[in-house]
Amino acid sequence: MKKLTMIAMLVASVLTACNHKDNQAKTEENMQQLVLTQEWDKVFPLSDKVNHRKVTFETQYGQTLAADLYEPKDAQGKLAAIAVSGPFGAVKEQSSGLYAMRMAERGFVALAFDPSYTGESSGEPRRTASPDINTEDFMAAVDFLSKQENVDADKIGIIGICGWGGIALNAAAADTRIKATVASTMYDMTRVSGNGYFDSEDKEESRHAARAFVSIQRLTDPTAMAGGVVNPLPDDAPQFVKDYYDYYITPRGYHKRSGNSNDGWRTIGTQAYANARFLYYINEIRSAVLVMHGEKAHSRYFGEAAYHYMVDGKAEGYNVVGKPNPNPENKELLIIPGASHCDLYDGGYTELVGKCEPKNLIPWDKLADFFNKSFS
Repeated sequence: MKKLTMIAMLVASVLTACNHKDNQAKTEENMQQLVLTQEWDKVFPLSDKVNHRKVTFETQYGQTLAADLYEPKDAQGKLAAIAVSGPFGAVKEQSSGLYAMRMAERGFVALAFDPSYTGESSGEPRRTASPDINTEDFMAAVDFLSKQENVDADKIGIIGICGWGGIALNAAAADTRIKATVASTMYDMTRVSGNGYFDSEDKEESRHAARAFVSIQRLTDPTAMAGGVVNPLPDDAPQFVKDYYDYYITPRGYHKRSGNSNDGWRTIGTQAYANARFLYYINEIRSAVLVMHGEKAHSRYFGEAAYHYMVDGKAEGYNVVGKPNPNPENKELLIIPGASHCDLYDGGYTELVGKCEPKNLIPWDKLADFFNKSFS
């Protein structure tokens, strides 16, 4: 009897291995072949302290994401790793790539990726976004890093910038493999999409009018584009609009594949964001979180509210009241003195158009210390 049982177990293990190989082969077959730019086309120079290569990986929704993998030179053994994305509509050649490279300089394997439907990643029609798809993009990046031979799969964190700060928090609430999260100069895209800036349109009538417009747009012209950075820039533009222009339109941060630099998103391409609230469970995140925002950022209220809801279970702008966080001691709110929203994209400059002296307002060593402490 024991002999038959052992034979059955052996057959089962062989079948399992075969099925795994078949599934792996099917996954490789389904991976879309992307045409990736091989020359260095980032808005920042390559550091001589890191190695860089292009990689791709697949999401559970069948998209193939393009990414830049940065690794510290001459590193030995298994390293902690960080996945980075954002701002919303931007590409890995901009802010997220800079963050990843700086983290690699400090000893991490770091991955900056283009989200689904964006940049060099797959997905049609282009310039489309969704709370669930974008959250999966982050979790798929964690999948990729977990499988790298030089990565310690128990020490993986993420960084989300601007709109991807909120997405990073949503991913951290969903995926317990994420041991540490930084939300930098964050937007809550669901809140601003449904409520307008500073919750100025937080009423049923305004939301109904917006829903009606987009509903009609689906039939009249589903490919129409909207959003992106205001260009040309009017003289009376608010300061934060000038800051966006200075980063996305001038040589400081312009990139031809960036939706923010050009024509934004499909009008109906972000429809789901307006009807969702994806930070509902962030008060249950047990892993470490650092919310970093600029003192002068117009978006500061997003980060502060998310932090307080995450820790206390309640905050201004949140219609729900939850329980306080079970692990509040590893949550931190960091306000950078004098910094605007876009200063935390690349450190900022003393004058617009990216000229004069760099302000160096991103505390790279602080971020590295946060991750190292969180992984220990």
